[in-house]
Amino acid sequence: MKRTIILVAAVIALLWSGYVLYSSQRGGEMAATEIATTETGTTEMATPAADPESAIDTSAIEEMSLGNPDAKVTVIEYASFTCPHCANFHANTFKQLKTNYIDTGKINFIYREVYFDRYGLWAGMVARCGGNLRYFGLADLIYKNQKEWLGGGDPVSISEGLQKLGRTAGLSDDQLDVCLNDGEKAQAMMTVFETNSAKDNITGTPSFIINGTKYPNMSYADFSALIDEKLAE
Repeated sequence: MKRTIILVAAVIALLWSGYVLYSSQRGGEMAATEIATTETGTTEMATPAADPESAIDTSAIEEMSLGNPDAKVTVIEYASFTCPHCANFHANTFKQLKTNYIDTGKINFIYREVYFDRYGLWAGMVARCGGNLRYFGLADLIYKNQKEWLGGGDPVSISEGLQKLGRTAGLSDDQLDVCLNDGEKAQAMMTVFETNSAKDNITGTPSFIINGTKYPNMSYADFSALIDEKLAE
């Protein structure tokens, strides 16, 4: 899969040249000048401005959602597959939200990927490889095994780790090869990310937009109270 790594890395280098989101990996951790962790459990980043003149076709990039699209409350999560706070959110708070608010149809939940680095983009490409039906199952696997697939710290081992998770979810090597070599889709995903992040002023992950208002990471108790308040309005 070295060809895959070289191609996708080249796409990202082309898209990200000139701004600091392209992270250098130092012992498996993000460069401190680019990403910082706050005491509230949010990973901060520098967000590039979207290019309104972009001619990249983004129509094939699906909005990944769960729950009731007609619900009174819509929760949008902005998260990175390489963000440890996002992994913690999905291991704990998200499971409770899903049981009590998403599966019951009380809210519409939308998940939007944030790309701190090339590895987050690769993870997003693998998660989307199985389409909408497999997306959240793959996302759960990626978060649950975040330390393992990121652990090697080098592109080859990280790519292999992500592909292993894809195979665990039932994807073939051929499917994964096609997905990870889709340069046009990678560019479209980046464009969607830039546009949404600029529109919602996203500077860290996880961040949430609830009925149009931005909120930082929070406990399930605070989340539940906020959603109940909006449901009662």
